[in-house]
Amino acid sequence: MKVLIVESNPDLGQVWKRHLERQGADVELVPGQEAAILALYGTAFEIIVLDLVLETGSALAVADFASYRRPDARVIFVTNTTFFSDGSIFAHSPNACAYVQSGTPPEDLAALVEHYAAGR
Repeated sequence: MKVLIVESNPDLGQVWKRHLERQGADVELVPGQEAAILALYGTAFEIIVLDLVLETGSALAVADFASYRRPDARVIFVTNTTFFSDGSIFAHSPNACAYVQSGTPPEDLAALVEHYAAGR
C-alpha cells in the first residue's frame, strides 16, 4: 500500500510515517503543496493523509490535483482546528474519505488508512 503524508509538522509526520511503515505501508512524507504535487506526478498513491492547514500551499489544491491526477487515491484529512467540522469537507473534496483530528492516535490513523486502502 502506497501512502502519501502531507504534513507541515515534521515531528508529527514522522510519527505517522513510522507507524504506517511498521504496518507494512510504503510511505512518502512531504511538507507542503509543491512537494505533494511533485509526488503525485510520479507515484500512484492509494491513500493521502493530508493536513488541512499547511504552512506552504493549500490542502484543498492538493486534494483537487489528486482527484484529477490520481482519481483512485482517497484522502484522509487531518486538522487541529474546527475548520470544516460540520463535515462540509466532503462536499468540497470528492476524494475525501475521512476527517480526523491531528491528535488522533497513530494506531487509529493507521487503521483508517488500512481500511480505506483495502477498498481500492
